[in-house]
Amino acid sequence: MMKIATWNVNSIRTRMHAVTKWLSEASPDVVCLQEIKATEENFPFMEIEALGYNVEIVGQKSYNGVAVLSKRPFEEIRKGLPGDDNDEQARYIEAVITGDRLPFRVASIYLPNGNPAPGPKYDYKLDWMDRLESHARGLLKFEEALVLAGDYNVIPEAKDVYAPSEWLTEALYMPQTRAKFRTLLGLGLTEAFEQMDGRAGQYTFWDYQRGAWQNNEGIRIDHLLLSPQAADNIVKFEIHKHTRDGIKPSDHVPVMGTFDF
Repeated sequence: MMKIATWNVNSIRTRMHAVTKWLSEASPDVVCLQEIKATEENFPFMEIEALGYNVEIVGQKSYNGVAVLSKRPFEEIRKGLPGDDNDEQARYIEAVITGDRLPFRVASIYLPNGNPAPGPKYDYKLDWMDRLESHARGLLKFEEALVLAGDYNVIPEAKDVYAPSEWLTEALYMPQTRAKFRTLLGLGLTEAFEQMDGRAGQYTFWDYQRGAWQNNEGIRIDHLLLSPQAADNIVKFEIHKHTRDGIKPSDHVPVMGTFDF
């Protein structure tokens, strides 16, 4: 069995106490991190490698940044989402890893927020989603186990937000955003949460402001999207909500799937 998780840590150096504690307790085989806010020079490789992980990152100073941690060796690494050679934001890394039964491909995705919308940031978000769709279409042709994991900054449905009416003008919930997410799923991807749970009010993010955590005013924006070969082999899905209650927590919590790879 392979446990594959995604977590927007909102600065790896600020959250190292929480990250190392969770890695030790949950013992995931593969972890996709987002918003590490670190470059190669100041990423805490030694501390994470000491816990038994191989590490690859696409870093950026103070902003963005993604990483993949794996207890198994990396067979292949891709850094950056194809489709725009001028895009300098660190938002995508992809790896091929061999499990107990078969190889699988996993990507760590930090999809743009897009606010304020409309505007240039929202245009960038929509363009990035188009590029992701195009790349995913190509990956699915390999007919392999594929897990596209990350902070999508997309609230899929009304059941995934505490007060839908308050989010109608937010880039994360605007109709065009949700439509592009549905188009991505329409390629043949399955959302792990919907396959394994599907209940309303199961959130992965709570803002630091306005008592959002205390009042459970959350949204679900961290997703595992699965190829048919991955969807056929998922056996468990978890949202590790307890991490949001820790000391200096990230505003996101880990999401983890267990697969018979």
